[in-house]
Parts: sequence; structure tokens; C-alpha cells
Amino acid sequence: MPQTPAPAVAPDAERTRLAMVDYYAQRAQEYERIYAKPERQADLRAMEAWVAQAFVGRKVLEVACGTGWWTPFGSQACSAWCATDLNAQTLEIARHKPLPAGKVRFALVDAYTWSGLEDTDFTGAFAGFWWSHVPLERLRGWLDSLHARLKPGARVVFLDNRYVEGSSTPIARRDAQGNTWQQRRLDDGSTHDVLKNFPTQDQALAALGPVARQAQWVEFDHYWILSYTLA
Repeated sequence: MPQTPAPAVAPDAERTRLAMVDYYAQRAQEYERIYAKPERQADLRAMEAWVAQAFVGRKVLEVACGTGWWTPFGSQACSAWCATDLNAQTLEIARHKPLPAGKVRFALVDAYTWSGLEDTDFTGAFAGFWWSHVPLERLRGWLDSLHARLKPGARVVFLDNRYVEGSSTPIARRDAQGNTWQQRRLDDGSTHDVLKNFPTQDQALAALGPVARQAQWVEFDHYWILSYTLA
């Protein structure tokens, strides 16, 4: 599949990207507390089991792996796994997860420009809690650039949050493009405006377009999974 160049980026979108990079670098040591919420445990166990069976025999690109919570599950039955992130702080935590021997490598990669990514022959792609952080105005272009780095027939899996009152961080505002934002506080007392979208099934499928075949939407109480095969 031919390479797709990274689309031109508006100044506001670039500021959002840099702010997100900074926020997750600062949050690296706190990040996995989100997985300790009692009301989410049943969903998490079900999704971990689901992801473990999703990439049997495939060479997989993981986008924005963060601290690597999902990497041990997704890579269990793969042939090879490349876990990428733009933050050295989170990648360092991810490297210490219990991983299958000889299958997983890590790379410092910008998921918008793909700088640092050498391979373009992946037969699978996975991203946990990334879709919700892509601005709506960039989503279709970003998906095209991801698909350009995969082989036809690749399996693609996204998982992310549903908005659940009382469990999710409240939405603080909505911008002119329709993106929703949360205000989050870190242990150091700093507050951050964080882009966090909550797509419906119809919105997510519409963003994929005709290249997605055999699309499957699995909904849990607090999360969703979207999987499809690339035409």
C-alpha cells in the first residue's frame, strides 16, 4: 500500500498535540490508577481476554502504548509486536511489563507524523485509548495515514471509553469543532485541559469509511471495542 504523507496541521491542532504529550509525560507515574476503579473491573477482565485473541499470528503495530497495560495481552498470540509511543517516560514503564519472550519491541514514534517508524508491512494494528484523543477534524486523515502503514487484510482494533456519569471525569467544555474537553488534576496540583471524545458506534463507523470490512462494535458498561479488516 502506498505511503500517505502526514496531513498539514493547523496551529491549534499542533498546540493540542504538544499539550497532550506534555500531560501524559507528567502523568506517567499516575496513569495506571485509572485501571483500579472498582466499577470497571469486570469490563477490564473481559477486554483483556478479548484482546488476547485478536491478533493470532499477526505482525502488529501498537499506537500510543503509554505505560503498556494492553501490550502483554495483545501480544500473547502474535508473531511480532511493535509498541510505540512519543513519551520516553511511559515507554520506560511499558518495557518492564511481563511480555512474551522475543516478540515485543518498543519504538519512540510520533503517531501523527510516524517519525521513528521504519516498518510498513504490519498485518495488525491496535490502539487503546487513543481514538478519543484525536481531534475530530484530524481523525479521518489520521486513520488514512495509519492504514497506509498496514497491509491489505490487516486487522485493526481500537478500544476506548464510554462516557459514564459518576465514573468518567466530567466534560468541561465543547469546542467549535465538536470536540469535548475534560479538566484533569495531577498529583502535583497542576490542572490540564484534556481532549477526550466519546464517539457513538455510528460516528466511529462513519469515520472509517469504505476501507473497513467486517466491522464489529463491542460495547461494555464503561468501554467499547471497534475491530475491522482493512480492505
